[in-house]
Amino acid sequence: MQVGRIARIGRADRLWSPSVSPDSPAAVTVVASDPLVVLKSVFGHSAFRGEQEDVVRHVVAGGDAVVLFPTGKGKSVCYQVPALCRTGVAIVVSPLIALMRDQVEALKQAGVRAAALNSAIAPEEIARSRADLLGGKLDLLYVTPERLMMDGFLAMLERLPVSLIAIDEAHCVSQWGHDFRPEYRKLGMLAERFPGVPRLALTATADADTRRDIVERLALNNARIFQTSFDRPNISYAIALREGGRRQLRSFLDRHTGESGIVYCLSRKKVDETAAWLAMEGIRALPYHAGLDRETRDGNQDVFIREDGVVLVATVAFGMGIDKPDIRFVVHLDLPSSVEAYYQETGRAGRDGGPAEAYMTYAMADVVQRRRMIDEGGADDTVKRVERAKLNALLGICETAGCRRQALLAHFGEVYPGPCGNCDACLSPAETYDGTEAAQKILSAIYRTGSRYGSGHIIDILRGEPTEKVTNAGHDRLPTFGVGRDLDDRTWRSVLRQLVASGIVAVDHTAFGALTLGDGAREVLRSQRKVQLRRDRAPVRERTRRRLEATAAPVSGPDEGLFDALRAERTRLAREQGVPPYVVFHDATLRALATARPRDIAGLADIPGIGRSKLERYGPAFLRVIAAAG
Repeated sequence: MQVGRIARIGRADRLWSPSVSPDSPAAVTVVASDPLVVLKSVFGHSAFRGEQEDVVRHVVAGGDAVVLFPTGKGKSVCYQVPALCRTGVAIVVSPLIALMRDQVEALKQAGVRAAALNSAIAPEEIARSRADLLGGKLDLLYVTPERLMMDGFLAMLERLPVSLIAIDEAHCVSQWGHDFRPEYRKLGMLAERFPGVPRLALTATADADTRRDIVERLALNNARIFQTSFDRPNISYAIALREGGRRQLRSFLDRHTGESGIVYCLSRKKVDETAAWLAMEGIRALPYHAGLDRETRDGNQDVFIREDGVVLVATVAFGMGIDKPDIRFVVHLDLPSSVEAYYQETGRAGRDGGPAEAYMTYAMADVVQRRRMIDEGGADDTVKRVERAKLNALLGICETAGCRRQALLAHFGEVYPGPCGNCDACLSPAETYDGTEAAQKILSAIYRTGSRYGSGHIIDILRGEPTEKVTNAGHDRLPTFGVGRDLDDRTWRSVLRQLVASGIVAVDHTAFGALTLGDGAREVLRSQRKVQLRRDRAPVRERTRRRLEATAAPVSGPDEGLFDALRAERTRLAREQGVPPYVVFHDATLRALATARPRDIAGLADIPGIGRSKLERYGPAFLRVIAAAG
């Protein structure tokens, strides 16, 4: 076997041989001290994106970093490339077993020596990975925080050359974050156990409080902070009042036939019912939640990841760490818990940069249920106050009359010079009006009934409905009885939601959702404060779709058939190896192949996403498909 030396890095030589499988210990990846050489030779890209190169060079030089990039902006490159430029093994800490599996497989496909240690891996595979680790045969090792912090495991790592430590999903360290994990707090001791080893904390979701917590808890006070815009311009946002949820969902899915997407529900029961209903409607839909047995849950996830056109109906137990790049939509049938949760969950769409949609339906009942979950949870009062504030911020985005993207990014401290032109509020601007008088009527009814009743009862009083509950309480004799007959029930509910979103009306969940006067209510009642409201609008359908089609970049004309043939070949190769198709090549790479139509290996090498290992492994097969297309 002929192997050629490429470059010398520190004390170690990194070699590459095109004649062996990347899964073999002999298949060491081409790398060099220049990160750009690594990026091209291993991952097939000739240039970094955005601030990636600044992060990479900083870490290669030995610096600590906090990386705040949105999903799809290539956070993994920020530690994978430095890992191949520095001596030793890189340790990647992640709570996401699915992410570990996908990233390790993708790295192996690129010829990188990678492995993972977690509870889902068979004992014999764990033994092989530990032996490779101790034998210096690994470039990257993915571990869960629980396994990493075992004394025996840390002691073993301390005997090895560690090139860097990357802490992914770093927002999990913060109790202010939406996905707090206590075991992440222990990771701060890594600074003492591994002095001189560069550490990175990476996340796609962190407000100002969470960012401060990451720096403090992980002892990254001297780290350089890299932050790019949180905007995902390829995602179109739409939020609608839930009025016949299944009908709205079906209308939405009719525009996404044959595409992969996620539908989130709050409860396991709703997941099962929705998935079964969609299947009856002829849509290939599978359920996913923690109540399913592991074999069924993992099997459904694998089908979604490896096949096209599958809709996964899930609780938020699904999605963290899913690397599938061609998810074209994310639907929330219920209100998420916070802006951070909404942003991260919608961020699973369009990771490949192609057009995607985020669609949510919600109702006042969602707000009541979410706040009850907060109040009945086991957190202390300080955390509960933060969680209520986060929920209120999300409700404010739902009820805004302005650009959704502006409101979403403002939550993360970012000013967007909108309107964006790619959300329902921009495509179909809402009409606003002076709602001070309507607000005063609601506030008066709440006050006169002793702040003891929910929204339905208050609206019945305003509408002059002599229900049994109203007459038994004597509320049909109140001055506010019937003062709101000029507005229908739907409009009053809209007014009430907006008042709750603004904090003028509060919901007492200890009193079964009773409405109370909130901040600023007295000023409104005294006409010292104006209330501007929006009129509910019809949901945007075709205009949003046309906008997405205008921004899409599909292969068309004579290349369309070739693109389909390349996808078929990719699927065949992926099934042979038991890996997701995107691990072989992303759609973007196939589109570039269909457009450029390279005729030889040299031409293939110029296509983005084709590194040396994949060039050797897949080049001949894809060249045959291109040649057959003429």
